[in-house]
Amino acid sequence: MKSALILGGTQFVGKRLVQLLVDEGVEVTIATRGLTPDSFGHQVNRLIINRENAESLGQAFKDEKWDVVFDQTCYSSQEALDSLKTLNGRVKKYIFTSSQAVYDFGTNSTEEGFNPMEFQPVLKSRREYIGYVGYQEAKRAAEAILFQNADFPIVAVRFPIIIGKDDYTNRLKFHVEHVKEGKPMFIEHPTFRYSFIDSEKAAAFLLSMAKSDYHGPINPGSEEDISLGELNGLIEELIGTKAILSVEGDPSPYNLPGSWSVNTSLAQSMGFSFSSLDNLLKKLIHHYS
Repeated sequence: MKSALILGGTQFVGKRLVQLLVDEGVEVTIATRGLTPDSFGHQVNRLIINRENAESLGQAFKDEKWDVVFDQTCYSSQEALDSLKTLNGRVKKYIFTSSQAVYDFGTNSTEEGFNPMEFQPVLKSRREYIGYVGYQEAKRAAEAILFQNADFPIVAVRFPIIIGKDDYTNRLKFHVEHVKEGKPMFIEHPTFRYSFIDSEKAAAFLLSMAKSDYHGPINPGSEEDISLGELNGLIEELIGTKAILSVEGDPSPYNLPGSWSVNTSLAQSMGFSFSSLDNLLKKLIHHYS
């Protein structure tokens, strides 16, 4: 891999991925709306695009070619289709940042739990996907568009919840601060279980997928999962303060209608290893506290 296009690349995992590629001597182009500044200086090329405007893609990518594209910012079926049409003949491999949200709620979901070849996508813009249900449909539909229509290999990386010191969502930080400061929180279903992945490992996994011959969907992440009740217990143990749970408390940002965890056996069988969830959470709890 000598060249890479990243749709996104200025925040969180995308930012880490850009740095990994630059460190490996890859010629990197980031394509964004141009609204978020980056710190890469002359190390990267920059293109301005609007994922909701297909013509902007055509103008930006005209006369360009890359070995790999990493799609970090696709949130609709229409955007997936526009990207395919524009990048056809311009890239050799497409790494799509998908989500474990493509699976029905439950634990230990395997890659076979959602088959994008059997899903019938409806073309919609990102503004037509509302809430969690909309996000789930958007990722399912985008995968379906890509796998059913691409003339080049597609990898759909179905990330679990991504956490790290650079996590701008502050969802784990919410739990740590509420326990530490004695602020009431509301956890609707404390027994529901969730999977996580370290942001550093997430970026490294995307890079590894670009180097690999693998194509298809794949679940990365820590092998273990954890319930919100267990998460609060771990925070209590490390901080030495009891969590205050109340229906009138601030709702946990992890409140979802069901468990949300994945089986990572396929990735492990390919030689990939991920951070122990216990160690990862303890490191971040100490950081936030």
